[in-house]
Amino acid sequence: MPIARLLLTVAMTLMTASFASTQERAELTRRGHTIVASHCSSCHAIERIGTSPHRQAPPFRNLSHRYPIESLEEALAEGLSTGHPDMPEFVFEPQEINAILTYLQSIQVPKAGHPKGQVIK
Repeated sequence: MPIARLLLTVAMTLMTASFASTQERAELTRRGHTIVASHCSSCHAIERIGTSPHRQAPPFRNLSHRYPIESLEEALAEGLSTGHPDMPEFVFEPQEINAILTYLQSIQVPKAGHPKGQVIK
C-alpha cells in the first residue's frame, strides 16, 4: 500500500506542476501581448490576423517564417534596431523578453504550403 500512496503523491505533484506551468505560460502570454501592444502595434500587426499599419513592418504572426522566434532573445536584450527603416530602437529587460517571446510563439501561423500547425524554423 505505501507504493500506491507514493505513486498517488507523485501523480498529484505532477498534475499541480503542469497546472501551474499552464497558468504561468498564460500569464507570460498576456504580459507579452501587453508589451508588444504598447511598443510595437503602431507599426506591426501583433495578432493572428490583420495588416501591419506600416507596410514595411512584418506581421508578428509570420516572424517564424524568417527565423526561429527564440533567436530574437539577444536582439531584444541588446537593442532591437533593425527592421523597417524608421523603426525605433527598443531594449527590454529579461522578464519582458521572456513574455514577448512566449507571446510571439503563441501567435505564429504556418507558412503557406506547409502542413497545418507546422511552424517553419
